[in-house]
Amino acid sequence: MISGKKILLCVSGGIAVYKAAALTSKLVQAGAEVKVIMSHSAIEFVSPLTFQALSRNDVFFDTFDEKNSKVIAHIDLADWADLVLVAPATANVIGKLANGIADNMLTTTLLATTAKVWIAPAMNVHMYDNPAVQKNIQTLYNYGYEFIEPSEGFLACGYIGKGRLEEPEKILTLVSNYFEKREHGEPLKNVKVLITAGPTREKVDPVRYFTNHSSGKMGYAIAEQAAKLGANVTLITGPTSVDFPNYVHVIKVESADEMYQQVMNYYPNADVVIKSAAVADYRPIHTFEQKMKKSQDHLVIEMEKTTDILKELGMKKRQQILVGFAAETNDLEQYAKKKLQSKNLDLIVANNITTEGAGFGTDTNIVTIYDRNLTKTELPLLTKTEVARKLLEKVQSLVKGVKE
Repeated sequence: MISGKKILLCVSGGIAVYKAAALTSKLVQAGAEVKVIMSHSAIEFVSPLTFQALSRNDVFFDTFDEKNSKVIAHIDLADWADLVLVAPATANVIGKLANGIADNMLTTTLLATTAKVWIAPAMNVHMYDNPAVQKNIQTLYNYGYEFIEPSEGFLACGYIGKGRLEEPEKILTLVSNYFEKREHGEPLKNVKVLITAGPTREKVDPVRYFTNHSSGKMGYAIAEQAAKLGANVTLITGPTSVDFPNYVHVIKVESADEMYQQVMNYYPNADVVIKSAAVADYRPIHTFEQKMKKSQDHLVIEMEKTTDILKELGMKKRQQILVGFAAETNDLEQYAKKKLQSKNLDLIVANNITTEGAGFGTDTNIVTIYDRNLTKTELPLLTKTEVARKLLEKVQSLVKGVKE
Protein backbone atom coordinates (compact mmCIF):
# COMPACT_ATOMS: atom_id res chain seq x y z
CA MET A 1 0.00 0.00 0.00
CA ILE A 2 3.01 2.34 0.34
CA SER A 3 4.34 1.81 -3.17
CA GLY A 4 4.38 5.08 -5.09
CA LYS A 5 3.27 7.20 -2.12
CA LYS A 6 5.04 10.51 -1.51
CA ILE A 7 6.25 10.81 2.06
CA LEU A 8 7.92 13.91 3.43
CA LEU A 9 10.07 13.05 6.45
CA CYS A 10 10.85 15.99 8.73
CA VAL A 11 13.77 15.23 11.03
CA SER A 12 14.45 17.40 14.07
CA GLY A 13 17.48 17.24 16.34
CA GLY A 14 17.88 14.45 18.86
CA ILE A 15 19.74 11.20 19.34
CA ALA A 16 16.81 9.37 17.73
CA VAL A 17 17.82 10.82 14.34
CA TYR A 18 19.57 7.50 13.67
CA LYS A 19 16.14 5.81 13.76
CA ALA A 20 14.90 8.30 11.18
CA ALA A 21 17.66 7.07 8.87
CA ALA A 22 16.47 3.49 9.35
CA LEU A 23 12.87 4.62 8.75
CA THR A 24 13.90 6.30 5.49
CA SER A 25 15.49 3.07 4.31
CA LYS A 26 12.44 0.97 5.18
CA LEU A 27 10.02 3.36 3.48
CA VAL A 28 12.11 3.38 0.30
CA GLN A 29 12.38 -0.42 0.35
CA ALA A 30 8.58 -0.57 0.61
CA GLY A 31 8.33 1.47 -2.59
CA ALA A 32 7.64 4.95 -1.23
CA GLU A 33 9.19 8.10 -2.64
CA VAL A 34 10.79 9.85 0.31
CA LYS A 35 12.08 13.40 0.62
CA VAL A 36 13.77 14.58 3.79
CA ILE A 37 13.90 17.94 5.56
CA MET A 38 16.37 18.29 8.44
CA SER A 39 16.69 20.90 11.12
CA HIS A 40 20.18 22.32 11.74
CA SER A 41 20.24 20.48 15.08
CA ALA A 42 19.48 17.17 13.34
CA ILE A 43 22.53 17.70 11.11
CA GLU A 44 24.68 17.68 14.26
CA PHE A 45 23.73 14.02 14.77
CA VAL A 46 23.60 12.60 11.21
CA SER A 47 24.81 14.25 8.02
CA PRO A 48 22.39 15.11 5.17
CA LEU A 49 24.48 12.88 2.91
CA THR A 50 23.24 9.82 4.81
CA PHE A 51 19.59 10.70 4.13
CA GLN A 52 20.39 11.66 0.54
CA ALA A 53 21.92 8.22 -0.08
CA LEU A 54 19.04 6.39 1.61
CA SER A 55 16.21 8.41 0.00
CA ARG A 56 17.92 8.95 -3.39
CA ASN A 57 16.66 12.52 -3.26
CA ASP A 58 18.07 15.90 -2.30
CA VAL A 59 17.89 16.72 1.40
CA PHE A 60 16.53 20.13 2.45
CA PHE A 61 17.69 22.05 5.51
CA ASP A 62 18.16 25.68 4.46
CA THR A 63 15.08 27.80 3.71
CA PHE A 64 17.11 29.98 1.34
CA ASP A 65 18.80 27.17 -0.57
CA GLU A 66 16.49 26.93 -3.59
CA LYS A 67 17.61 23.83 -5.49
CA ASN A 68 15.13 24.45 -8.32
CA SER A 69 14.66 28.06 -9.39
CA LYS A 70 11.27 27.28 -10.94
CA VAL A 71 9.63 26.57 -7.55
CA ILE A 72 9.73 27.79 -3.96
CA ALA A 73 11.19 24.79 -2.16
CA HIS A 74 9.17 24.78 1.07
CA ILE A 75 5.87 25.36 -0.79
CA ASP A 76 6.71 22.76 -3.42
CA LEU A 77 7.51 20.16 -0.76
CA ALA A 78 4.40 21.04 1.23
CA ASP A 79 2.22 20.52 -1.86
CA TRP A 80 4.11 17.39 -2.99
CA ALA A 81 3.53 15.17 0.03
CA ASP A 82 0.81 12.54 0.47
CA LEU A 83 1.81 12.22 4.11
CA VAL A 84 4.18 14.19 6.34
CA LEU A 85 6.05 12.45 9.16
CA VAL A 86 7.86 14.44 11.84
CA ALA A 87 10.22 11.85 13.32
CA PRO A 88 11.83 12.45 15.67
CA ALA A 89 9.82 15.43 16.88
CA THR A 90 11.54 17.36 19.65
CA ALA A 91 9.79 19.44 22.29
CA ASN A 92 11.14 22.48 20.46
CA VAL A 93 9.55 21.61 17.12
CA ILE A 94 6.26 20.64 18.77
CA GLY A 95 6.20 23.98 20.61
CA LYS A 96 6.95 25.98 17.47
CA LEU A 97 4.32 24.19 15.42
CA ALA A 98 1.69 24.61 18.14
CA ASN A 99 2.33 28.33 18.24
CA GLY A 100 2.64 29.01 14.51
CA ILE A 101 6.37 29.75 14.55
CA ALA A 102 8.11 29.25 11.19
CA ASP A 103 11.78 30.09 11.60
CA ASN A 104 13.48 27.34 9.58
CA MET A 105 12.97 25.09 6.57
CA LEU A 106 11.26 22.37 8.62
CA THR A 107 8.70 24.49 10.48
CA THR A 108 7.99 26.69 7.45
CA THR A 109 7.11 23.64 5.35
CA LEU A 110 4.99 22.12 8.12
CA LEU A 111 2.87 25.25 8.41
CA ALA A 112 2.44 25.40 4.64
CA THR A 113 1.31 21.82 4.02
CA THR A 114 -2.32 20.71 3.73
CA ALA A 115 -1.34 17.01 3.82
CA LYS A 116 -1.95 14.79 6.83
CA VAL A 117 0.82 15.37 9.42
CA TRP A 118 1.93 12.69 11.88
CA ILE A 119 4.18 13.64 14.77
CA ALA A 120 6.42 11.11 16.51
CA PRO A 121 7.83 12.68 19.70
CA ALA A 122 11.21 11.66 21.11
CA MET A 123 12.66 13.27 24.23
CA ASN A 124 13.50 12.80 27.89
CA VAL A 125 10.61 11.37 29.92
CA HIS A 126 10.38 14.49 32.13
CA MET A 127 10.38 16.77 29.10
CA TYR A 128 7.57 14.74 27.60
CA ASP A 129 5.55 14.98 30.82
CA ASN A 130 6.17 18.71 31.22
CA PRO A 131 2.82 20.59 31.30
CA ALA A 132 3.98 23.01 28.60
CA VAL A 133 4.87 20.18 26.23
CA GLN A 134 1.61 18.36 26.98
CA LYS A 135 -0.34 21.57 26.37
CA ASN A 136 1.36 21.99 22.98
CA ILE A 137 0.61 18.37 22.07
CA GLN A 138 -3.03 18.88 23.02
CA THR A 139 -3.16 22.04 20.91
CA LEU A 140 -1.88 20.14 17.89
CA TYR A 141 -4.36 17.33 18.55
CA ASN A 142 -7.12 19.93 18.49
CA TYR A 143 -5.77 21.26 15.18
CA GLY A 144 -6.06 17.78 13.64
CA TYR A 145 -2.46 16.60 13.84
CA GLU A 146 -1.98 12.93 14.72
CA PHE A 147 0.64 11.51 17.06
CA ILE A 148 2.67 8.31 17.10
CA GLU A 149 3.04 7.84 20.82
CA PRO A 150 6.61 7.35 22.09
CA SER A 151 7.40 3.97 23.62
CA GLU A 152 8.84 3.25 27.04
CA GLY A 153 12.36 2.01 27.66
CA PHE A 154 15.95 3.00 28.31
CA LEU A 155 16.58 6.55 27.09
CA ALA A 156 19.88 8.00 25.87
CA CYS A 157 19.97 10.32 28.90
CA GLY A 158 20.04 7.29 31.21
CA TYR A 159 16.44 7.49 32.36
CA ILE A 160 13.94 4.68 31.88
CA GLY A 161 10.48 5.85 30.84
CA LYS A 162 8.27 7.12 28.04
CA GLY A 163 10.11 9.11 25.41
CA ARG A 164 11.71 6.73 22.91
CA LEU A 165 10.90 7.29 19.26
CA GLU A 166 8.68 4.44 18.10
CA GLU A 167 10.56 1.74 16.19
CA PRO A 168 10.84 2.23 12.39
CA GLU A 169 9.12 -1.12 11.77
CA LYS A 170 6.07 -0.03 13.77
CA ILE A 171 5.92 3.35 12.02
CA LEU A 172 6.13 1.58 8.65
CA THR A 173 3.15 -0.61 9.62
CA LEU A 174 1.13 2.43 10.70
CA VAL A 175 1.88 4.21 7.42
CA SER A 176 0.86 1.12 5.44
CA ASN A 177 -2.39 0.84 7.39
CA TYR A 178 -3.13 4.53 6.77
CA PHE A 179 -2.82 4.22 3.00
CA GLU A 180 -4.77 0.95 2.98
CA LYS A 181 -7.67 2.70 4.72
CA ARG A 182 -7.51 5.53 2.20
CA GLU A 183 -7.47 3.05 -0.67
CA HIS A 184 -10.36 0.90 0.48
CA GLY A 185 -12.30 3.31 2.65
CA GLU A 186 -13.80 2.28 5.97
CA PRO A 187 -16.87 0.13 5.24
CA LEU A 188 -17.08 -0.92 8.90
CA LYS A 189 -16.70 2.58 10.33
CA ASN A 190 -18.46 2.89 13.72
CA VAL A 191 -19.41 -0.80 13.66
CA LYS A 192 -18.67 -2.44 17.02
CA VAL A 193 -16.94 -5.77 16.43
CA LEU A 194 -16.31 -8.21 19.27
CA ILE A 195 -13.75 -10.95 18.56
CA THR A 196 -12.52 -13.84 20.68
CA ALA A 197 -9.21 -15.56 20.00
CA GLY A 198 -6.69 -18.02 21.33
CA PRO A 199 -6.98 -20.90 23.78
CA THR A 200 -8.20 -20.99 27.36
CA ARG A 201 -6.45 -22.58 30.32
CA GLU A 202 -8.31 -24.61 32.94
CA LYS A 203 -6.35 -24.78 36.17
CA VAL A 204 -5.56 -28.03 37.94
CA ASP A 205 -3.07 -26.65 40.46
CA PRO A 206 -0.57 -23.74 40.51
CA VAL A 207 1.67 -25.65 38.08
CA ARG A 208 -0.67 -27.54 35.74
CA TYR A 209 -3.58 -26.71 33.50
CA PHE A 210 -5.56 -28.12 30.57
CA THR A 211 -5.39 -26.17 27.31
CA ASN A 212 -5.30 -26.69 23.52
CA HIS A 213 -3.10 -25.93 20.52
CA SER A 214 -4.81 -22.70 19.40
CA SER A 215 -2.27 -19.96 18.67
CA GLY A 216 -4.76 -17.10 18.33
CA LYS A 217 -3.34 -16.14 14.92
CA MET A 218 -6.67 -16.41 13.08
CA GLY A 219 -8.58 -14.25 15.58
CA TYR A 220 -5.78 -11.69 15.73
CA ALA A 221 -5.73 -11.45 11.92
CA ILE A 222 -9.49 -10.85 11.88
CA ALA A 223 -9.17 -8.17 14.57
CA GLU A 224 -6.40 -6.40 12.69
CA GLN A 225 -8.27 -6.43 9.37
CA ALA A 226 -11.54 -5.31 10.99
CA ALA A 227 -9.74 -2.34 12.53
CA LYS A 228 -8.28 -1.45 9.14
CA LEU A 229 -11.84 -1.37 7.78
CA GLY A 230 -12.76 1.22 10.39
CA ALA A 231 -14.47 -1.01 12.97
CA ASN A 232 -14.33 -0.37 16.71
CA VAL A 233 -12.75 -3.68 17.67
CA THR A 234 -12.66 -5.37 21.07
CA LEU A 235 -10.48 -8.48 21.18
CA ILE A 236 -10.95 -10.90 24.08
CA THR A 237 -7.99 -13.22 24.02
CA GLY A 238 -6.70 -16.22 25.87
CA PRO A 239 -2.94 -16.62 26.48
CA THR A 240 -0.95 -16.34 23.23
CA SER A 241 2.50 -15.26 22.07
CA VAL A 242 1.12 -13.22 19.17
CA ASP A 243 1.66 -9.43 19.14
CA PHE A 244 -1.51 -7.46 19.78
CA PRO A 245 -3.02 -5.84 16.67
CA ASN A 246 -2.95 -2.06 16.22
CA TYR A 247 -6.01 0.08 16.97
CA VAL A 248 -7.72 -2.72 18.92
CA HIS A 249 -9.02 -2.78 22.50
CA VAL A 250 -7.52 -5.96 23.99
CA ILE A 251 -8.87 -7.82 27.03
CA LYS A 252 -6.75 -10.71 28.32
CA VAL A 253 -8.37 -13.73 29.97
CA GLU A 254 -7.26 -17.23 30.94
CA SER A 255 -10.16 -19.55 31.72
CA ALA A 256 -13.34 -20.36 29.85
CA ASP A 257 -15.34 -18.76 32.63
CA GLU A 258 -13.34 -15.52 32.41
CA MET A 259 -13.90 -15.44 28.66
CA TYR A 260 -17.61 -16.06 29.16
CA GLN A 261 -17.91 -13.19 31.64
CA GLN A 262 -16.09 -10.72 29.38
CA VAL A 263 -17.97 -11.77 26.24
CA MET A 264 -21.34 -11.41 27.93
CA ASN A 265 -20.29 -8.02 29.30
CA TYR A 266 -19.54 -6.63 25.82
CA TYR A 267 -22.15 -8.58 23.84
CA PRO A 268 -25.21 -6.31 24.35
CA ASN A 269 -23.54 -3.36 22.62
CA ALA A 270 -21.83 -5.34 19.85
CA ASP A 271 -22.93 -5.19 16.22
CA VAL A 272 -20.82 -8.14 15.10
CA VAL A 273 -19.41 -11.01 17.15
CA ILE A 274 -16.76 -13.31 15.67
CA LYS A 275 -15.97 -16.15 18.02
CA SER A 276 -12.74 -17.74 16.83
CA ALA A 277 -11.38 -18.70 20.27
CA ALA A 278 -10.85 -22.36 21.09
CA VAL A 279 -12.60 -22.42 24.44
CA ALA A 280 -12.26 -25.46 26.69
CA ASP A 281 -15.34 -27.71 26.69
CA TYR A 282 -14.48 -29.15 30.11
CA ARG A 283 -12.70 -28.04 33.28
CA PRO A 284 -11.63 -29.88 36.44
CA ILE A 285 -14.35 -30.03 39.10
CA HIS A 286 -11.75 -29.78 41.84
CA THR A 287 -8.62 -27.66 41.73
CA PHE A 288 -5.74 -27.51 44.19
CA GLU A 289 -4.11 -24.48 45.78
CA GLN A 290 -0.85 -26.36 46.28
CA LYS A 291 1.09 -28.40 43.73
CA MET A 292 -0.14 -32.01 43.51
CA LYS A 293 2.54 -34.57 44.37
CA LYS A 294 3.05 -37.87 42.62
CA SER A 295 1.57 -40.58 44.81
CA GLN A 296 0.17 -43.25 42.50
CA ASP A 297 0.60 -44.75 39.04
CA HIS A 298 -2.77 -43.57 37.77
CA LEU A 299 -4.56 -40.29 38.27
CA VAL A 300 -8.21 -39.59 37.57
CA ILE A 301 -9.36 -35.97 37.31
CA GLU A 302 -13.11 -35.50 37.19
CA MET A 303 -14.24 -32.88 34.69
CA GLU A 304 -17.39 -30.82 34.20
CA LYS A 305 -18.75 -28.96 31.19
CA THR A 306 -17.98 -25.30 30.75
CA THR A 307 -20.66 -22.89 29.57
CA ASP A 308 -21.19 -23.06 25.81
CA ILE A 309 -20.51 -19.40 25.04
CA LEU A 310 -21.54 -19.55 21.40
CA LYS A 311 -24.83 -21.25 22.23
CA GLU A 312 -25.57 -18.60 24.87
CA LEU A 313 -24.85 -15.85 22.37
CA GLY A 314 -27.17 -17.45 19.82
CA MET A 315 -29.97 -17.68 22.38
CA LYS A 316 -29.59 -14.04 23.45
CA LYS A 317 -29.03 -12.66 19.95
CA ARG A 318 -31.01 -9.58 19.00
CA GLN A 319 -29.50 -7.29 16.39
CA GLN A 320 -26.04 -8.88 16.42
CA ILE A 321 -24.41 -10.66 13.50
CA LEU A 322 -22.93 -13.85 14.96
CA VAL A 323 -20.02 -15.73 13.39
CA GLY A 324 -18.69 -19.04 14.70
CA PHE A 325 -15.80 -21.36 13.87
CA ALA A 326 -15.77 -25.14 13.50
CA ALA A 327 -12.34 -26.76 13.74
CA GLU A 328 -12.90 -30.43 12.98
CA THR A 329 -10.96 -33.59 12.14
CA ASN A 330 -13.71 -35.42 10.24
CA ASP A 331 -17.21 -34.95 8.75
CA LEU A 332 -16.49 -31.24 8.43
CA GLU A 333 -19.57 -30.19 6.46
CA GLN A 334 -22.00 -32.16 8.62
CA TYR A 335 -20.70 -30.75 11.90
CA ALA A 336 -20.39 -27.20 10.54
CA LYS A 337 -23.99 -27.10 9.26
CA LYS A 338 -25.29 -28.57 12.51
CA LYS A 339 -23.42 -25.97 14.57
CA LEU A 340 -24.60 -23.14 12.30
CA GLN A 341 -28.25 -24.03 12.82
CA SER A 342 -28.24 -25.22 16.43
CA LYS A 343 -26.42 -22.13 17.69
CA ASN A 344 -28.33 -19.56 15.61
CA LEU A 345 -25.31 -18.31 13.66
CA ASP A 346 -25.22 -16.06 10.63
CA LEU A 347 -21.93 -17.49 9.34
CA ILE A 348 -19.66 -20.34 10.29
CA VAL A 349 -16.04 -20.80 9.24
CA ALA A 350 -15.12 -24.49 9.01
CA ASN A 351 -11.71 -26.06 8.61
CA ASN A 352 -10.20 -29.51 8.92
CA ILE A 353 -7.25 -29.07 11.26
CA THR A 354 -5.60 -32.28 10.03
CA THR A 355 -5.16 -30.81 6.54
CA GLU A 356 -1.65 -29.54 5.86
CA GLY A 357 -1.58 -25.75 6.08
CA ALA A 358 -4.89 -25.54 7.98
CA GLY A 359 -3.98 -26.61 11.51
CA PHE A 360 -3.34 -24.71 14.71
CA GLY A 361 -0.28 -22.46 14.84
CA THR A 362 0.16 -22.08 11.07
CA ASP A 363 0.19 -18.77 9.20
CA THR A 364 -2.17 -20.21 6.58
CA ASN A 365 -5.63 -21.75 6.55
CA ILE A 366 -8.02 -23.62 4.25
CA VAL A 367 -11.62 -22.86 5.15
CA THR A 368 -15.19 -23.15 3.94
CA ILE A 369 -17.66 -20.44 4.96
CA TYR A 370 -21.37 -21.35 5.28
CA ASP A 371 -24.17 -18.80 5.59
CA ARG A 372 -27.67 -19.19 7.06
CA ASN A 373 -28.97 -20.55 3.76
CA LEU A 374 -26.24 -23.23 3.89
CA THR A 375 -24.61 -21.69 0.85
CA LYS A 376 -20.92 -22.43 1.06
CA THR A 377 -17.85 -20.56 -0.10
CA GLU A 378 -14.76 -22.75 -0.35
CA LEU A 379 -11.45 -20.92 -0.05
CA PRO A 380 -8.11 -22.37 -1.17
CA LEU A 381 -4.92 -22.28 0.88
CA LEU A 382 -4.54 -18.63 1.93
CA THR A 383 -2.72 -16.69 4.60
CA LYS A 384 -4.80 -16.09 7.69
CA THR A 385 -4.79 -12.39 6.84
CA GLU A 386 -6.34 -13.20 3.44
CA VAL A 387 -8.91 -15.48 5.07
CA ALA A 388 -9.77 -12.66 7.48
CA ARG A 389 -10.37 -10.29 4.57
CA LYS A 390 -12.62 -12.79 2.76
CA LEU A 391 -14.63 -13.39 5.92
CA LEU A 392 -15.01 -9.67 6.60
CA GLU A 393 -16.29 -9.13 3.06
CA LYS A 394 -19.22 -11.37 3.96
CA VAL A 395 -19.65 -9.60 7.30
CA GLN A 396 -19.77 -6.26 5.48
CA SER A 397 -22.61 -7.53 3.28
CA LEU A 398 -24.55 -8.63 6.35
CA VAL A 399 -23.95 -5.32 8.11
CA LYS A 400 -25.13 -3.45 5.03
CA GLY A 401 -28.26 -5.59 4.94
CA VAL A 402 -29.04 -4.79 8.60
CA LYS A 403 -28.58 -1.06 8.01
CA GLU A 404 -30.85 -1.11 4.96
